[in-house]
Amino acid sequence: MQVKSMRLLDRWVGVPISVLLTGFRKLGDLFRRSRVEAPKRIVIIKLVEQGATVIAAPAIERAIEMVGRENVFFAVFTENRPILDLLDLIPADNVIEIRGDGLIAIALDTIGAIFRLRRERVDTAVDFEFFSRFSGALTYLSGAGRRVGFHSYAGEAGYRGDLMTHRVAYNIRLHASETYRMLIDAIEVDGSQLPTLGFKPSAATSEPKFVPNEAEVANVKAMLADSFPGMTHARLVLINANAGDLLPIRRWANDRYVELAKRLLDHDPALCIALTGAENERDGAEELASRIGSKRCASVAGRTTLTELFALYSLSEVMVTNDSGPAHYATLTPVDVVTLFGPESPAVFGARSERSHLLWAGLSCSPCVNAFNQRVTTCTNNRCMQDIGVDEVYEKVVSVLTQRSAPVGAIKVATA
Repeated sequence: MQVKSMRLLDRWVGVPISVLLTGFRKLGDLFRRSRVEAPKRIVIIKLVEQGATVIAAPAIERAIEMVGRENVFFAVFTENRPILDLLDLIPADNVIEIRGDGLIAIALDTIGAIFRLRRERVDTAVDFEFFSRFSGALTYLSGAGRRVGFHSYAGEAGYRGDLMTHRVAYNIRLHASETYRMLIDAIEVDGSQLPTLGFKPSAATSEPKFVPNEAEVANVKAMLADSFPGMTHARLVLINANAGDLLPIRRWANDRYVELAKRLLDHDPALCIALTGAENERDGAEELASRIGSKRCASVAGRTTLTELFALYSLSEVMVTNDSGPAHYATLTPVDVVTLFGPESPAVFGARSERSHLLWAGLSCSPCVNAFNQRVTTCTNNRCMQDIGVDEVYEKVVSVLTQRSAPVGAIKVATA
C-alpha cells in the first residue's frame, strides 16, 4: 500500500477506532484491578522504516536483557522485515508480520497478529511508532496489561486516543536511538508518575556489525568485475540518489549527483562509482548512470540481495546518500557514509557511527518534519536540500577518501 493511502487510512479510520477503543479501555478500567508485575514477555511494535530498526537495535537489546531473547516479539509490516532478520536480535519465529499490500491483507494479518500476541500471553507492548493510530490500536488490542507509548498531552500531535498504561511524553531533543531506549526503560517505571521519568537518556549505544560470507563477497566481486571491466583494484564510491516514497522531499537533485559523480571521476582515474537502489529504482539509477556517461560509472540497483548489498557496502570506501534507510544500513559495515539532511534533523535521525558524516544546511525552516506533524510537510520547495552545494559534498568525499588507508577488499568474511 502506498504511503499516502496508509496515512489517509490512519487518519480517517484510525481516529474513530481510537475513540471507540479508548471508551472500552476506560470502561474496562472500572472493573479491572491494577497489578504491577515485572515484565515477562515483550512485544515491540515498529511497522515501518527499516532504517529506524537499525537505530532501535540498542533498545531491542535492552528488552532482551529484561526478559530474555526468546520472550521478545516484534510486529512489523512484511516488506520491512528483512533488516530485522539480518540483525538477528530476536528469534525469527517471534517476528509477527502484517502484509501491507491492500486493506484485506492488512485487516486479516492484523487480526492474526492480535490472536498470536494474546496466545503468547504477551504482558508488555511497546509502541515504537511515534503517534500512529494503527500501532496504538494494535498495542491496546494485543491484550498486554502494560502498554508503553507516546501521548501528546498538550502537544500538537494528532489524536490517537488514550490507550497506553504508560503514557510517555515525546522529547524533540533526544536522538531517535535514545527515544526508543527511553520507551523500553519506561517499562520499569510506575505508570502513574508519567510523564515524569526518573532517569537520564542512556548514553550506551551498541553498533551491530554485518560480516558477509565468502559466497556473498564472491557474487558482488563478480558483479563489479562485470560492471567495471579491467578495474579490479579500483576504489569504489557508492551513490544512493533515492529517498523512498515516505518523504520524497528529502531527495537531493539528480543534476547535483551527476555533477558530483563527474567531478569525483575526474579527480581520481582509479575511482569507480556504483549507483545503488532497490529493484523498483533500477530505471532511475540506470538513467542517472547514462547521464554521467562514464565506463567507470554503472548502476547496480536491483542486482543484489539484501545481504549482497551489505557485502557491496563492505567492499566500498564511501557512500553518498539522501537521508533514507541505506544511510543506516551502511553503518553496519566499514564503509564511510556521507548523508544529506534537509526536512529532518541530523541531531535526531543521523547515524552516530564514527564513519557517519552528516551534511545539513540548517535553514530556519528546517527541520519541518517531526513526530508531532505525523512527518508530513506542506513544503514543495526543498531549499534545505538545494542549499547543500556540490562543492561541499565533493570536498567531504575527497577528504574521507584521503583519510581512508585500508586497502580495498581487505574485509572480514564470515566462515561456515
